[in-house]
Amino acid sequence: MDIMTLIDKLEDIITTAKRVPFGGSIMVSEQKLYAIIDEMRASLPDELKQARWIVKEKQEMLTEAEKEANLVLEEARKKAEQIASEQEIVKMAESQANEIITTAKEKEREIRLGAEDYADETLANLEVNLGKLLSAVQRGRDRLQGKTQPRT
Repeated sequence: MDIMTLIDKLEDIITTAKRVPFGGSIMVSEQKLYAIIDEMRASLPDELKQARWIVKEKQEMLTEAEKEANLVLEEARKKAEQIASEQEIVKMAESQANEIITTAKEKEREIRLGAEDYADETLANLEVNLGKLLSAVQRGRDRLQGKTQPRT
């Protein structure tokens, strides 16, 4: 279940709870609150797993780009060795190898930056959701302790 839905459910329990006569306290079902808290805990690890997955994917992309760059470099070296007797051709091969390496490095950089941006955006969303959850829990605790009045 979505975190925000669980927060709304928690807030609804607090809002509809019976009032204790002659006091600012309310009576709520401890089991209901613990059940919702357990659901919140169960839904958080999926978001954290997703963030970890993103970091893992980023690392795999970087590793793949490095392997590709190494293969391209190795191919360029072999070509250069085959035609080393002709100076002009050797110069062209070295130039091409450098271009391939530069292109591979640029591609690796683009992939890495894209993965980092995606991971940052996902973690920022997670941070916002966790902040909202923390605020809702704090409001609920404040209401339970009689520090604030419930919304009317």
